[in-house]
Amino acid sequence: MKLRNILSACAIALIIAACGHPSVPTDAKQESRLPKIYPDYTEVTIPCNICPLNFAVQEGATEAVARLTYPGGELTYGEDCNILIDESEWKDMLEASKGKSIKVDVFAKVNGSWIAYKPFNINVAEDPIDQYISYRLIQPSYVAYEQLSISQRDLTSFEEKDIYNNMSVGTEKDGQCINCHSYKNYKTDNMLFHMRQALGGTMLVSNGEVKKIDLKTEQTISAGVYPAWHPTENLIAFSTNKTGQSFHTKDLNKIEVQDTYSDLILYDVDKNEVSIISELDDELEVFPTWSPDGKKLYFCSAHFEYLNDSIETETEMIQRYREVQYDIYAADFDAKTKTFSNMEKIYDAAAIGKSATLPRISPDGKYLLFAQANYGCFHVWHNDADIFILDLNTKEAKNLKEVNSDRSESYPTWSSNGRWIMVDSRRDDGNYTRPFIAYFDKNGKAHKAFEVPQKDPNFYTYFLRSYNRPEFMIEPVKVTPQEFAKKAKEDAIKASFAN
Repeated sequence: MKLRNILSACAIALIIAACGHPSVPTDAKQESRLPKIYPDYTEVTIPCNICPLNFAVQEGATEAVARLTYPGGELTYGEDCNILIDESEWKDMLEASKGKSIKVDVFAKVNGSWIAYKPFNINVAEDPIDQYISYRLIQPSYVAYEQLSISQRDLTSFEEKDIYNNMSVGTEKDGQCINCHSYKNYKTDNMLFHMRQALGGTMLVSNGEVKKIDLKTEQTISAGVYPAWHPTENLIAFSTNKTGQSFHTKDLNKIEVQDTYSDLILYDVDKNEVSIISELDDELEVFPTWSPDGKKLYFCSAHFEYLNDSIETETEMIQRYREVQYDIYAADFDAKTKTFSNMEKIYDAAAIGKSATLPRISPDGKYLLFAQANYGCFHVWHNDADIFILDLNTKEAKNLKEVNSDRSESYPTWSSNGRWIMVDSRRDDGNYTRPFIAYFDKNGKAHKAFEVPQKDPNFYTYFLRSYNRPEFMIEPVKVTPQEFAKKAKEDAIKASFAN
C-alpha cells in the first residue's frame, strides 16, 4: 500500500512537471519588498476576460517561480525568469476570481539562493473589457513612416492581425502614410482611416461598403484630418489642418507638431458633402468628439494671432510654438438642420498656463478625458503631458494620477461600457508609446494602469514600434487588408462642398 502511494505521488509530480507547474522552493529567504517584475502588474485591477498577465522577474535571477492563489485553488508557473501562464487555466482563474483577487507569490533564485518576495494581488473586476483594440504601429517619425500598419488585437488572447499594411501598395516615392483610424459606436461596419501622399484619400467603410473619398475642397484648408463619427447620424466631424513638424536637438521632447491653420468641418456620408462647422479667425480648432447622444460636439481651440507680416506663418509658428495653448469647447448640435449653436468654453486651460487636447466623452456622458501639457497640440511627444478628467456636471478637472507617469501620456479613450480607460504612454523608455489600460469604477475612481499583456513578457523591450492612437472595438474589422489595398489603387471619389 505504501509503495502504491509512493508511486501515485511520483506520477502526480511527473504530471505537474509535464504541465509546466514547477515546485515552490521550501528554503526561500523572505524579503519585505515587492519583486521587480516587468510589466508591472502589482496591485492592478484587470478585466474578467483579459488574456494572461505574463511577466518577467527582473531580480538578476537565474530562475523564478510564481504561485497564483485564487478562490478554489492555486497554480505555479516559471520558465527561466519568465512567468508564462497557461491560457485555459488563466480563464478558469479569472472566472473563479470575479470581484475578488488572485494572490501572487514570487520566488527568485539569486546568487544560488532562493528569495521569497512580498506577495501582491491582481484584482479581478466583474466588468469585462471590449474584446478588441486597434492601433497604428509606427517607427519614430524622424526615422521612417512608410513601414507602418494599422493593426487589431484580441484582448482575450494574444492574436494580432493587420487591418491595413502601408507597404501593400507602394514604397518610397509611391509610398504612403496612414493614420487616424476611427469607428462609429465601437463597431467596424462604419469606420475610416486616412491615406496620405501617393494614392491619397480617406478610406471609408459605410454600412460595410468600402469607399475611397477625397475630402479636400476649394473652400477648406485640407482634407479631413482628426475624425469623430456622430453616434446616430451618418455624419463625421473632422478638423482640417495645415500641419508642420520641427525637430529639437537638445530638448527631451524631440519633436514639435504644429498647426499653422485649422478649422472644423462636417461630412455627410450619404450626400458625400462637406460643410463648415467653425473657421474663426485667429482660432486653431481641432480634435472634435461627440457626446454619446450626439447633441453636443466637443473640440479644442487655441487663440493665436500672427504678428509678423515679414515672415511666413510657418516660421512664426515655429518661433512662438510655446505660446499655443488649447482650451476645450462645446457646441449644441441639431441633427435635423445639421447646425451648431451656443458654443461655449467648458475648460480654460490657457488661463492656468496649460494646453488641453484630445477630449473623449464617457459613454454615460458624465466625464471628459483629455491630455494636458504646458503647450501645443501633439502631446504624445511632450514628457509633461498627463491625462486629466473633467466632471461635466461640476466642471471640476483633476489629474488622473493612477493612470499617469513621469513621461508622456496621450490619446485617452473609453471602453464601450465606460469601465476601462486606455492611454498611450512612453513610461517604459521615453521613446516608444505603449498602450496602457486602467479600471474606472462605478464610483468614478481610476485604478493603477497596466500595460496591455503580451505572450512574451519581454516583447516590448525589443519591438521597436510605437502604438499610436489606440481605440476600443467590440468586434474585429471585417474588411480584409487585401480589399483595402485594392480600393486604395482606385481613384478617390471627390466630395462636394455645401454652400
